[in-house]
Amino acid sequence: MSIVIAILIFAAIILFHEFGHFIVAKKCDVKVNEFCLGFGPKIVGFKKGETEYNLRLLPLGGACVMEGEEEDTDDDRSFQKKPLWQKALIVAAGPLFNFLLAYILSVIMIGFMGFEAPQVSKVMPDYPAEEAGLQAGDEIKAVGNYRVYFFNEVSLYLYFHSSQDIKVTYVRDGKEYQTVMTPQYDEESGRYLFGIYGPVGYKKVNVLGALGYGAAEVRYQIYTAMESVKFLFTGRVKLKDMAGPVGIVKSIGDTYTESVSSGALYVVMNLFGMTILLSANLGVMNLIPIPALDGGRLLFFLIEAITRKKIPQKVEAYVNFAGFAALMALMLVIMVSDIYKIVA
Repeated sequence: MSIVIAILIFAAIILFHEFGHFIVAKKCDVKVNEFCLGFGPKIVGFKKGETEYNLRLLPLGGACVMEGEEEDTDDDRSFQKKPLWQKALIVAAGPLFNFLLAYILSVIMIGFMGFEAPQVSKVMPDYPAEEAGLQAGDEIKAVGNYRVYFFNEVSLYLYFHSSQDIKVTYVRDGKEYQTVMTPQYDEESGRYLFGIYGPVGYKKVNVLGALGYGAAEVRYQIYTAMESVKFLFTGRVKLKDMAGPVGIVKSIGDTYTESVSSGALYVVMNLFGMTILLSANLGVMNLIPIPALDGGRLLFFLIEAITRKKIPQKVEAYVNFAGFAALMALMLVIMVSDIYKIVA
């Protein structure tokens, strides 16, 4: 069951990403030859107008194949014949639609469940929060320069800034206060803590509240993904800490199993949460300026805009192929690591 659910989640995220490319390409009058989910041999498909819509064998991917995207063509509606700003908009639309999907699901999830406010329910003895004078009922408004909307954001910020003195802004009885705390390492949890416990239960919101906090949820997911990428490039996140499709399927399966006993609503909401996380992460990862990713293509467009010289299509194709091969090799290594962690 977990594999089926994982495939459906992957399919939804990929389809939304490729639909972003597709709909903007159509709006820019670019000929789209194929819109497909998956890679490899075609399982089933149909043609409507000038575009083929196909389902292919391997579900972990998809494509919006545009005329003249990878090859020279005389068609006036080819991708390469379009103005630079339109090409950049088409490429950027994929990641932007991932953020849109994350937002839509966040609004629905918060509308049904509410959110955990950054409110202190209890202060741990002999920890920085007690020394700084925080009390139960205080609401954390900001940590450092990061505005806080959810209690989890406090823990997240500490994870990425554990060795620093952190300015904390909090509200008590309608008045705003500031203090500085240095997180303390907790042996039992293996984390740096301020020494505060979070709220019990969820705070309900109306429709407007769900729209606002939905945006805050997407911001939180994007921030997490961006900081994680920084950790990856600085070596603070190791290969063994990364997860590929196998690891993600396991996480989705664990989420499903743990939610079943709480009822169908909790199953759906928790799977929405996983989809939000994965969609936001895919959006961020695709914007990294690495060949074969949307960010790599946007980098080529930026170079072209600055130099006023078009990069030869063959050069771009070779660089993208090399980047794609490197990404596939990395995915293979991560997949082997995922399997090892499961069977070990």
